This record gives sequence, C-alpha cells and structure tokens, in this order.
Amino acid sequence: MAPKPLTFPGIFSALLAFSFSLLLFCHPIIGGHNYHDAIRKSILFFEGQRSGRLPPDQRVKWRRDSALHDGSTAGVDLTGGYYDAGDNVKFGFPMAFTTTLLAWSIIDFGRNMGPELKNTVKAVKWSTDYLLKATEKPGVVYVQVGDAYSDHSCWERPEDMDTLRTVYKIDNAHPGSDVAGETAAALAAASIVFRKRDPAYSRLLLNRAIRVFNFADKHRGAYSSSLHSAVCPFYCDVNGYEDELLWGAAWLHKASRKRVYREYIVKNEVVLRAGDTINEFGWDNKHAGINVLISKVQN
Repeated sequence: MAPKPLTFPGIFSALLAFSFSLLLFCHPIIGGHNYHDAIRKSILFFEGQRSGRLPPDQRVKWRRDSALHDGSTAGVDLTGGYYDAGDNVKFGFPMAFTTTLLAWSIIDFGRNMGPELKNTVKAVKWSTDYLLKATEKPGVVYVQVGDAYSDHSCWERPEDMDTLRTVYKIDNAHPGSDVAGETAAALAAASIVFRKRDPAYSRLLLNRAIRVFNFADKHRGAYSSSLHSAVCPFYCDVNGYEDELLWGAAWLHKASRKRVYREYIVKNEVVLRAGDTINEFGWDNKHAGINVLISKVQN
C-alpha cells in the first residue's frame, strides 16, 4: 500500500523550511549541508499534497488521482489544490498563505533557485488554478472542502478516502475578510510571478485579486465567526481579519502599481490595527510580512 501524504502540523510548516533554505541557497553547500537538495525536497513536498487529477510530470509516483468530484455537492468544480499536511481536507486559508509565500520566494529569490525554479512556479500555479475556481462566482469564496472532524478520525490515503467532502463558503451574509484577504494576496503575488511568463494568466490573477479584495473589504468579518463549527479549532483566525486586509492591499499595491492601495493602508492603519505588536509571522498573523513588504515600496 502506498503511504499517505507527509504529515506536518500544516502545509505551511514545509514552507517555512523552504523559505529558510532559499535564504541560504546562494551558497549551495555550507558546512556539509546541501541546500540544493533541501529546496528540491521542499518543493517535492507540495507535489505529495496535490489533490485532483495529477499531471504527467508528477514526480511523487506513489500518488494517484483523488477527490475528482470535489465541489459537486455545491454545483461547482473545486478539484485540484492542496491537501493540508497529512489530512485530506483542503483548507483555503493556509493554502492561500502558502501560495502567497511561495510566490514571494520566487519574486525575491527566483534567480537563485536553479533547476527548481520551474517546479516552484508549477507549485504556485497548482494552487492558483484552484483559487480561481474557488473565487469564480462574484460575492462568494469557497474556503474549505472536507469535514475536518470526520477526516481526522479516519486515517486513509486520499485515493481511498470515503469521508465527507462537505463544501464551505463565505458570502455577503457570511463574511470572511481574513481568508478572502489572504486569497487576494495570493492571487496578486502570483500575478507578479506570471507577469512575463504568461501575461494573460497574470492579468486574470490580478483582476480576480482585485475583485476578491473588494469583496473582503466591503463585507468585513472573520470567517471563524461565520463558519466557526467547521474551521475551529483547526484554522480558527485568532488574530483577527484586519491584518489580512492590510496584507492583501500591500500585495495589490505591489502587483498593480496603483497608489490607491497604499493610500488604503494609510487611511485604515488605525482601524485595521497596523501598529499591532509583531511577535510572529504565519498564516494567522501577517504584520511582520506587511512591514517588510511596505518597507520595500518606493512610491
């Protein structure tokens, strides 16, 4: 029997290791450590977490197609994307954050990635293709596929799973500025990655990011309140949705080069708590990333 996808506290855990290896990648072998191999394995991790119909160049050969009917109960196509860690649930919040940081890694360190650059770009697109499906309907963002409780009580490969594939969404009446803001950030960041590689796809990502951000800002609220029983305690937004709005605006400013998004941050810095204490950076707290990103903006 083939093994289940690798187990970590969340898909973002591998991303942290990936990011650190990038920082050192300009010196491939230091003190006996091979950072070429580290980045290769970091990206390979994401291929092990793929959901949906796998491509011919899939390198994790023991994985097969899975969850090919995701979204069908809601009348939408939500196949693809990434499973979370060793689970078979697709959590939109950490998936979007993972996508944002993967894209950021390419933007800042792509020139140092060597042969893994193309695989990293593919890793981003695997996620953005899914996020485009999840945001296709205006005023709605599909934020989770799978029931976490039934999934966590049954340890099985995604190819064999028979647990609930419940679909959860946010909309005008059930806001989720946190997950929508992060999704906008992911799409905006990815649009930069594809700006020269695939201009048409880049424009699609940016336009969708703008629409999703406007939705997140207009209908403010935490998805943990709207979908508490489904997302808590797994990816419950403890830090609040305000930082995701600032984070999304910062990435839209960088991607669109429009001052309106920088002005949005200045205008909302008090109400959205831009001055909050920075003590971490992760899927739930973006303040450190916001400061780094804004500090690089020249106009």
